[in-house]
Amino acid sequence: MTKIEWRAGTLLAPLPPALVSSGSVEKPNVMTAAWTGIIASEPPLTYVSIRPSRYSHELISKSGEFVINVPNLPLAKATDYCGVKSGRDVNKFEVCHLTAEKSSKISAPQIKEAPICLECQVKKIERYGTHDMFLAEIVAVRVDDIYLDKDGKFCLEKAGLLAYAHGFYYTLGRQLGKFGFSVEKKKTAKKRAARIAQQKNSK
Repeated sequence: MTKIEWRAGTLLAPLPPALVSSGSVEKPNVMTAAWTGIIASEPPLTYVSIRPSRYSHELISKSGEFVINVPNLPLAKATDYCGVKSGRDVNKFEVCHLTAEKSSKISAPQIKEAPICLECQVKKIERYGTHDMFLAEIVAVRVDDIYLDKDGKFCLEKAGLLAYAHGFYYTLGRQLGKFGFSVEKKKTAKKRAARIAQQKNSK
C-alpha cells in the first residue's frame, strides 16, 4: 500500500452536516454547514464556518445566536436542499416541511424534527480565508425523548444520524465500542458484549 500525495484540501471526513437555524420563530432561516465541530468541553464551545455571502451569515452576525440542529435519516433530503438553496430566495422551512420551534435560552429557532438541537451564543467571529468562523458557547441542549432509553441515555443507533464525506451523505452505522474499550478488561468487555446482544435480541 502506497500513500499518494494530493494538494492541500478539506479531505477530512466524516463530518456532521448540521442544519444551522437562525432568525426568529416568526421568520426562521436554515442552512446546511459541514464546517462545524466542538472546540472545548468546559465551557462547551462550538463553531460554524460560513461564507460571508450567505444569508445566514448576515442573520447570525446581527443576532449573535444560532442553533446547530443535528439531522437524521428522515431529514436527509431537507439537509441537502438547505445546503443548495438560499433563504433570500425561498422559505426553506416551508418547502422542507420543517417546524420552527422556540428555543429555551436564545431567540433563534430550533428545528422540531431534529433529534438534537444545540442552542449557541456567538462569542467571537474570526475571518479565515473563504469563511468566517463563528465561535460560540453552547448554552442549552435539547434532545428528542424518543431516542432515550429507560436510563435517559441517548441511543445513537436509533437516531440514524447523518454524516457527510467528500460530497456524499451517509447514516452512522453499527456501534463498535464505547470510549476506552481498547483498554477495557476482557471480562468486563465480554459482559458488555453479551448485554448488547441481549438488548438486540429482545427488540
